[in-house]
Amino acid sequence: MRVRYPGLLAALLIGGLLSACGGSNNGGNQPPSNNPPSGSNPCSSSSVEPEEEAPLTGQVTTPSTKERGIDGSSRWRVLDALWTHRQYADRQPPTQQITTGRAAADIGDIAIVQDEGDLILPPNQFDLRGSGLRFTRNSSGGYDVRRIDATFRTALGRQLTLDDDATTEVDVPFGFSFYGRSQTVAFVNSDGNVTFEEGDKATTERNVARLLTGPPRVSLFLADLDPSAGGRVFVNAAAGEYTVTFCTVRGFDSTRTLTAQTTLLPDGTIEMKYADSGSTLGDAVVGLSPGHTGEFRPVNLSDTGPTGGGSAAVGERFAEQGELDTVALVKKFYQSHPDNYDQLVIWTDAAIVRDAFAYETTVANEIRGVGIDIYDASGDFGSAGRLRSFTVMDWLGKYPDDPALKFLGENNTLSVLGQESGHRWLAFLQFRDHTGRQSQALLGRGLAHWSFFFDSDASVMEGNDIEDLGGGSFRTLAAVQRYCLLDQYAMGLVASSQVPPFFYVENPTNVVPNRDNESAPRVGVTFNGTRRDVLIQDVIAVMGARSPSVADSPKLHRQAFVYLVSAGRTADAGQVDKVDRIRRQWEPFFLQATDGRMRVETRLR
Repeated sequence: MRVRYPGLLAALLIGGLLSACGGSNNGGNQPPSNNPPSGSNPCSSSSVEPEEEAPLTGQVTTPSTKERGIDGSSRWRVLDALWTHRQYADRQPPTQQITTGRAAADIGDIAIVQDEGDLILPPNQFDLRGSGLRFTRNSSGGYDVRRIDATFRTALGRQLTLDDDATTEVDVPFGFSFYGRSQTVAFVNSDGNVTFEEGDKATTERNVARLLTGPPRVSLFLADLDPSAGGRVFVNAAAGEYTVTFCTVRGFDSTRTLTAQTTLLPDGTIEMKYADSGSTLGDAVVGLSPGHTGEFRPVNLSDTGPTGGGSAAVGERFAEQGELDTVALVKKFYQSHPDNYDQLVIWTDAAIVRDAFAYETTVANEIRGVGIDIYDASGDFGSAGRLRSFTVMDWLGKYPDDPALKFLGENNTLSVLGQESGHRWLAFLQFRDHTGRQSQALLGRGLAHWSFFFDSDASVMEGNDIEDLGGGSFRTLAAVQRYCLLDQYAMGLVASSQVPPFFYVENPTNVVPNRDNESAPRVGVTFNGTRRDVLIQDVIAVMGARSPSVADSPKLHRQAFVYLVSAGRTADAGQVDKVDRIRRQWEPFFLQATDGRMRVETRLR
């Protein structure tokens, strides 16, 4: 069954959306009989030389700073959580499917959850090397997929100039029908994929959420690639085929490479080929997406097929290391705990997070005017409707014994927890700027943190406390200490009338030491620029008024601190005591950070 929900992206995160989709398994339309030609992989030939590059319409190459920050900034992590859980469950024979086991006994106010082989999922190794895929249109408007040979097309076309996190627009010489829409322009993106309608040069995680919520996409190998560091990218935009080839393109900050090729054909067929040699990267998302969707069919691309994809996005996520199944973890927590918590705070006894320091996932939201869509996936995590969010703080060992000790830039353990907890509401606010246009200038990394050049009064959501020295000169004074009044407005703690004017610095120059708008906070940075004042009415003009209002918003936030114990281990008393020490210091920190307007309750009972 496939579930549909109304709304722009609100529907993306509803639980049933990742259920198996129906559709034809008849293989769809057949590709032209003259494809593919025989021959070896042209990337492996030393005689391959790029053709003289002609100007390409709309060519854009935009490098990235690649500053990772504390968390991955993905607003749609819940899609990855649900997909990971479903993909693993669907692959187990009915008699072997893992069911949630018991939860270990709590220790004081720390909930102990034991992994019994049901919470840390095994790796899903990339197994497409030396093979190919053919996606053919089906009667449901989507695609079915089958395995084919790995023979590359020999005509590579012209070489593109692509930097890290960049995109190049190249016309398609024929009307290519993709999920029922004719496309005549494509964007070749450096991160191993081709999109329609817009390019993709974002630096956020290359995950299922990005595949689904971004533009329509052919994901040959969605991963963090950097063509500027090594390898070549070619496009052959011919009358009978549109072929994009990645020849030994390096992963970002890595010597590992990708050699793969995708071809769009006039009848709507899509082929993907993966070299047996020259492809050593292993973490990626492979598949197709109509874009801006919450419907996804996880499939095993190594099956011979044809495998039906229905009308949904279809594909597979490959991971070289094991992953935490947060859906199973939260469900297991609820087997022995009441549904009394707004947010779970999860600590682990081993490192499990690879793409961030820590992260938050919002599973349900009912608040309007803060930049988060309205949805409710709490039922998929075992909650009857109370749960709104969970944070994964990862391995306890990477945090100092003293929760107030500075260790991560300007951060300490409490401020990191403040940021992850704060993502339940923050920071997604846009506003009407001085020209009357909608602006994201307050936002920095991942459009989910405050910009470095926003005077956030040292918010834990980043930005800085910025001093205006006059004459267009500024310096940062403090960082990550509190929730500013704009934060508190979004949290439902103050009325709009209580938010004073605030400012950001436009077109900063002479930044010492060098920083950009996505940089983590730092005290003592000086720069010049133009001060732009913003009123809360400018925010409301774009976002709408916050609802529920301050009068109807809760002032008590209930959290449960959860300690995940790896399979084969027992809970270490000293580590549990460390979690409890963080918990006890977190409560007064949160109260102070909200100016006494909200209290966090972390006791289990």
